[in-house]
Amino acid sequence: MKLKKGDNIKVLSGKDRGKTGKILRVDPTAGRILVEGINLYKKNRRPRRQGEKGEIIIVSRPFSASKAMLICSSCGKSARTGSRFEGEKRVRYCKKCGSAI
Repeated sequence: MKLKKGDNIKVLSGKDRGKTGKILRVDPTAGRILVEGINLYKKNRRPRRQGEKGEIIIVSRPFSASKAMLICSSCGKSARTGSRFEGEKRVRYCKKCGSAI
């Protein structure tokens, strides 16, 4: 998987198409990512204690990583990524502008 926690992404398809956000969690085995403010759903929560009321909370659900594209930090556009070695270190780079991400 080419996406990592903390990356900024742009959503390519679905109800949130065009929105951007920061990755909070990555699940490489399932190929899913959790992004803040994207793929929001309402969830009814039961009262936890006596006398407390139940409430409706808004939660973010994971979605497929194939529906997201990494935003380059230098050119600010969504771009495909590649990897190359700079010395002993492997670095991701933007295929549009060529700079390291």
